[in-house]
Amino acid sequence: MQRVAIVGLGRFGIAVIEQLASTRAQVIAIDTSADAVADVKDLVDVAVVLDATDERALRGQDVHKCDYLVVAIGENFEAALLTAVLAKKLGIPKVIVRATTSMHAQIFLKIGADEVIQPESEAGIALARRLANPSLEDFVDLGEGYTLIELRAPSAFRGKTLRELNLRAKYGVNLVAIRRSIPAPAGSELEETRKMIGVPQPDEVIEEQDILMLIGANENLGKLPHE
Repeated sequence: MQRVAIVGLGRFGIAVIEQLASTRAQVIAIDTSADAVADVKDLVDVAVVLDATDERALRGQDVHKCDYLVVAIGENFEAALLTAVLAKKLGIPKVIVRATTSMHAQIFLKIGADEVIQPESEAGIALARRLANPSLEDFVDLGEGYTLIELRAPSAFRGKTLRELNLRAKYGVNLVAIRRSIPAPAGSELEETRKMIGVPQPDEVIEEQDILMLIGANENLGKLPHE
């Protein structure tokens, strides 16, 4: 069972905790505010008021035994930096830090953070992608200029087989899977369900409601039809 410590219980930290609450992970929530700690105590295994830059205090809560530590401190850059440095000193396998600016992100990486997240920047990028391509459902940035996207089937693709579309040759992208809507069984409260088609075959015909999971270089993905 994974053990996760969340330091900083602002909106970002609480969002992480709420998602972890539905998993089997053991979560330690840490903040200097008693009110913030009280707000999440029912969602986590341990909720404690302490200064995360105090090594003895962290060890007292067995934070050094965690698999992950998320530094979700918002505006106090110095506290976030010291917490990240201390987490690496404690030997926590993966230290993930929230950064508010690109410069802060670079500094966190320099001191050894395993991953840096910039929620505002990433939200802006996601919005820009959706505005540029309204058919885009979701995406995962794979780094080094590559992305996995979920795209509603463009009208130009519908009714055609994968052999006819020849996506790799025409666009330089690969189709990983298709999420397809199918009618729900009679008597079901749902109007439809989703079926996953993994490794689609060349004779597979693209349907109107299909969600295509595609992977490729960003410049190639940008050449796909948008409607």
